[in-house]
Amino acid sequence: MTNNEHTAHSAALQVAQIEEAVAETLGEARRKVEHAAHQVETAAIDAMESARARAHEAKDRAQEAIDGTVTKTRGLWRRAALAVVNWFDTAHQPAVDPAKLDRIAWLRIVPFIGLHVACIGVFFVGVSWFALVVAAFLYAIRMFAITGFYHRYFSHKAFKTSRVMQFVFGVIGASSVQRGPLWWAAHHRHHHRHSDQPGDLHSPVQHSFWRSHMGWFLTPRAFGTDHAVIPDLAKYPELRFLDRFDIFVPVALAVVLFVLGGVLEEHVPSLGTSAGQLLFWGFFVSTVVLFHATVTINSLAHVWGKRRYQTRDDSRNNVWLALITFGEGWHNNHHHYPGSARQGFFWWEIDLTYYALKAMSWLGLIWDLKPVPDRIKHGQRVR
Repeated sequence: MTNNEHTAHSAALQVAQIEEAVAETLGEARRKVEHAAHQVETAAIDAMESARARAHEAKDRAQEAIDGTVTKTRGLWRRAALAVVNWFDTAHQPAVDPAKLDRIAWLRIVPFIGLHVACIGVFFVGVSWFALVVAAFLYAIRMFAITGFYHRYFSHKAFKTSRVMQFVFGVIGASSVQRGPLWWAAHHRHHHRHSDQPGDLHSPVQHSFWRSHMGWFLTPRAFGTDHAVIPDLAKYPELRFLDRFDIFVPVALAVVLFVLGGVLEEHVPSLGTSAGQLLFWGFFVSTVVLFHATVTINSLAHVWGKRRYQTRDDSRNNVWLALITFGEGWHNNHHHYPGSARQGFFWWEIDLTYYALKAMSWLGLIWDLKPVPDRIKHGQRVR
């Protein structure tokens, strides 16, 4: 082989090697590109599946949120509807989560809040001496119905009366917006069994001032009437009616006052009164003052005053509370001997309720007023 031929052969061999190397490089590059493309395709598929799964998960969560919101909204509307029903008919008390028994039921107490807010109306209707007299009279007669009958009669059976008379004063007491006579008596008997103990719903010793004053009154735990502790009263259908439809009498009183005010405004203008005045002063203001005066016995008569007798609670005698509640402020006396018709045990302890009860007994309207035995009056003194 000549040199030229050898050179040509070597060159051809090198070209072949280069071509082979290029082919291998291209093949390797193609394989890498195909692998990368496969990885990209796989990643894209995985990403799409993941996105699809997340989308489904988000959709499910959104649907759950919507369903939860709908359920809560329906539950809220159901509770609101039931609360409105309970404004007028207290017979059916809904089941309540035990954790919420002592929370204020805001929907249920809207009328109670409205009762207070309505007092602002006096700034728009003005005032007259006649409206103030009506307000004072309704305060007095309803306070006596609460102290003399709701408390001393229905709760403690401190005297006897006819079925007609117990109904009449049951109606007057119900107009005070302190619920029905059965509810009142049942809770008061419960109070005496657990006075200032953990079971006492309105003890200022166990709870705060506002809780004992009115907060307890506004919770699901206090809404119901325990008929088991008042079998002597629950047998009367007319009392059960007053208790079940406890808003009926107050509304009727408000309507009567409004109509009466309008009639007097038109036919006896010299009185200077009006429908609005008798409604706002005679009903709203009088009722709110009456309520808060009454419940001071819960919030104040166990912390403010003097103790004459050794009792298992912290009840106290307070002359100022006795004056505004017609004798209920002699609270230590009362807890010492709850069964007496008289709470001012001594002549200097003013007890307007007892004086009125005594007068009714002279008229034969009530009888068998239970006295305070001397051994009780002079026994178990605080040293």
